[in-house]
Amino acid sequence: MRIIRHEFLLQLTFMPRLFPVNCYLVEEEKSLTLVDAALPYSAAGIAKAIEEIGKPLTRIVLTHAHDDHVGALDRMKEKFPEAEVYISERDAKLLAGDRTLLADEPQTKIRGGVPKDIKTRPDILVREGDRIGSLLVIATPGHTPGSISLLDTRTRALLVGDSFHTRGGLTVTGHLRLMFPFPAMATWNKEIALESASKLADHQPSLLATGHGEMLAEPAAEMRKALIAAKGSLGK
Repeated sequence: MRIIRHEFLLQLTFMPRLFPVNCYLVEEEKSLTLVDAALPYSAAGIAKAIEEIGKPLTRIVLTHAHDDHVGALDRMKEKFPEAEVYISERDAKLLAGDRTLLADEPQTKIRGGVPKDIKTRPDILVREGDRIGSLLVIATPGHTPGSISLLDTRTRALLVGDSFHTRGGLTVTGHLRLMFPFPAMATWNKEIALESASKLADHQPSLLATGHGEMLAEPAAEMRKALIAAKGSLGK
């Protein structure tokens, strides 16, 4: 496991050279928030990082319900039972194993791995505009129907789950890049993902923290390039 700190944010990366899977610890004044829960075996490394910081873990926030973002959830909840689990109202259905699309959603297939044996159920269902400590919830559907991103209101660091990835170059989810094709292959709706990515760019973040790849400081120019490339792939 590799750890990189940027102000209040710690990026924890598993398999950094092969298939980087990131989760994040957000440090508040008296507590910690875990954003995403990586892979099942990641629990020990995450717990060690928490113990080294020395603050209690009070929140676990899931950007979406794919297995490489919720894999260690049960083990983390067992080790930190007081931590409340947050997820969007929409992706709570997916976390429970329900891939049924809602009547008002595009009827494109929900893709990507979703664990069938997660026992933990969310404590709090979130929507656009909700606050989780210092984090502002931004609804960013596309990769999954209920994907969310999180803006740290202190620093404008933006945690985007799989709405973008930086592995192999900054890319909007759904835009296939052969260097790292997996987020595109697991994306539910490319058009909606592009709309969400554009919405994220409008927030003018100081830092972009993705589910796969390095953190990117001052990402505005690269986000614009990624949006242009994604639009071109869709013929827009």
